[in-house]
Amino acid sequence: MKLRELIGGLPYLEDTRGNMDTEIAAITASSKEKTGDALFFCIHGARFDAHDYAAQAIQNGCTALVVERWLPYDVPQVLVSNGRGAMARIAAAFYGWPSRQMKLVGITGTKGKTTTSYMVRSIVENAGLKCGLIGTTGSMIGDQRLEGSLTTPDPIELQRTLRTMADEGVKVVSMEVSAHAIDMLRLDGMEFEVGCYTNLSQDHLDYFVTMEHYFETKKQFFTTGMVRNGAFNADEETSGEILEDIEIPHITYGICVDADLFARDIEISENGVSFEIRLKGMRERHITLQMTGMFNVYNALAAASCAMILGISADDIQKGLESIASVPGRVEMLPTGTPYKVILDYSHSPDALMNILETVRVFTRKRIIAVFGCGGDRDQGKRPIMGEIGGRLADFCVLTSDNPRSEDPYAILEAIEEGIKPTGKPYKVIENRTEAIRYALRMAEDGDVIVLAGKGHETYQEIKGIKYPFDEKVVVAELLHEMEG
Repeated sequence: MKLRELIGGLPYLEDTRGNMDTEIAAITASSKEKTGDALFFCIHGARFDAHDYAAQAIQNGCTALVVERWLPYDVPQVLVSNGRGAMARIAAAFYGWPSRQMKLVGITGTKGKTTTSYMVRSIVENAGLKCGLIGTTGSMIGDQRLEGSLTTPDPIELQRTLRTMADEGVKVVSMEVSAHAIDMLRLDGMEFEVGCYTNLSQDHLDYFVTMEHYFETKKQFFTTGMVRNGAFNADEETSGEILEDIEIPHITYGICVDADLFARDIEISENGVSFEIRLKGMRERHITLQMTGMFNVYNALAAASCAMILGISADDIQKGLESIASVPGRVEMLPTGTPYKVILDYSHSPDALMNILETVRVFTRKRIIAVFGCGGDRDQGKRPIMGEIGGRLADFCVLTSDNPRSEDPYAILEAIEEGIKPTGKPYKVIENRTEAIRYALRMAEDGDVIVLAGKGHETYQEIKGIKYPFDEKVVVAELLHEMEG
């Protein structure tokens, strides 16, 4: 494809230098990638400026550059006002705008994105449509797993994934939309048939600094023309602030306040949750989920709302919700064969930890033993908050490392301790996560529930910049086998 074709209609275009009829065979944002006839994006990031690596990119086969300032190299250059936005749109053009060949469902919010996206996929597939999935647990077409890294992938990976999905006959893509992706313009130029807003709570303040900035970023998903139809959690107070500023068709869902789609007669058990779901003016449907927790009622309502906007029948919505048994690392009951239960959950924010502990309290016969920590190089303010929540809602806490990344793990644990100490609840600090889990398994008795919070589906632990293999399902199985011996 000619460079001229890739930049046609680009809103960020300011000027060009060199031959715009240069053939482009690949696009990349990595100067280390060996390529031929490639276009290299010089992105100015928080930690490094890719303009400084343009020479390396040229040596490795790049024959043209997208820049935010002119560079002294004799290759075609495209000067843009925003490198990230330009990369998103050029990547979409390079892969033939694949998102336009499918209906996209984008789910944003602090919690519930992953589970809701899986529920949407289940509903869509029950309706006989091929569905793609993009999110925290990776990208999938049916049971086929595609390579992926971020909750919302970088634009080049995202468009390449969407191209694969379109070529495979996918009709609907159920996709998590992170606030980072919105802020970094990874979705620029894309249109979503449905945008869903689940909730807002404290997270990612290491990046967004204030809750106001975090919220306004999520709000942009609905106010910048990317979303054709909206679904909003009516019980989330910030939903009203978004609804005031949009004109797109939308429906609301909820439990506590008046909403278009609502749930009643909710019954929660350790094996799942049942409830009546009703759209205003329509008959009720009895739903029995195989996943437990009040938050999964909200996730089900969110998924149902998205499906209704897509025009999927009530029968397929019910079948889709009831057929999904679990989501990786979300309230996942491990098959331990022990007189106590072990639950794996990705809860790594204050609200998420509170939700899982409150849910487990409903069916726990004896003690809740919570094993959790906080990630390094992330929002430090939530650490004592999570300590307080753990102390208040669990009977015993084992504080341990999550992904300490570049930070001193003991400094993170001390911050969590600041919150748990005033609760007066007993706790133990064991930095090594395997040893912390071993300790919890050994102390557990008949009727107890161990909650392993924070890692969920992850299969690694990041320490000092290195990702070490760490799959809690495997760790638990190995420790139990060792204890039996």
